[in-house]
Amino acid sequence: MHKTILTMALAAFSVPLLLVAQSGNVTLPQDKGPNTINVSTYPPAQQKAYKLFTSKCSKCHTIARPINTTMTLPEWERYVKRMMHKPNSGISDKQGKDIYEFLAYDQVNRKDKNPSAFFKSLSDEEIEKLKAQQQ
Repeated sequence: MHKTILTMALAAFSVPLLLVAQSGNVTLPQDKGPNTINVSTYPPAQQKAYKLFTSKCSKCHTIARPINTTMTLPEWERYVKRMMHKPNSGISDKQGKDIYEFLAYDQVNRKDKNPSAFFKSLSDEEIEKLKAQQQ
């Protein structure tokens, strides 16, 4: 009984903290760019992965953010793994692999052909500076 009350109290305290953390997100330059990709010429597996990517990744940030960011393939791999471990991401290992494969395909086939049209990923320090400026 004591554990149940403690668990309920902890959950009630955690939800507002989670909401505050989510509402305190910073707006990155990438967030202001296009929020869709025309994937009609992508292979069917990548079109399917695009739908998964947009549904999962838009839970925590604008979908424009990854669409308008260019990274190396190892950076995309690290980024997806990092997002998979975020609370409530709901991204399974298989889904993470599919999302990474989509991001890698998109990087090579769209972004690498015109890198100046996209933003480089920002470091955590650069993001913290933007947060401070936006508050």
